[in-house]
Amino acid sequence: MNIDAFRNYCLAKQGVTEELPFGPDALVFKVMGKMFALAALESVPFKVSLKCDPERAIVLREEYPDQIEGAYHMNKKHWNSLQVEHLPPQLVRELTDHSYTLVVSGLTRKLQQELQNL
Repeated sequence: MNIDAFRNYCLAKQGVTEELPFGPDALVFKVMGKMFALAALESVPFKVSLKCDPERAIVLREEYPDQIEGAYHMNKKHWNSLQVEHLPPQLVRELTDHSYTLVVSGLTRKLQQELQNL
């Protein structure tokens, strides 16, 4: 999966916007104003940071030690950094969905209702 495929996958989700709040090299995807993915645009290989359940994050890092690690400049308990090009696309999509779902579940009821009505 490349940056274009990842971007299209994220933007297809309900309520998602993209921004460059940290400068031109970090594309951030948000759902209802809350970040669920960050793509490092200048990174080779292409990397993204995704929110993850802490227990699952540990398992993923053990299973893919060279491709998944604690996210740089993020809470490493809750965020993983993935070398996207070295992982199966289905796993990247699954982990992106997981991150999106975690963030949506943490939204207020009001924001969750607004999201459903989009």
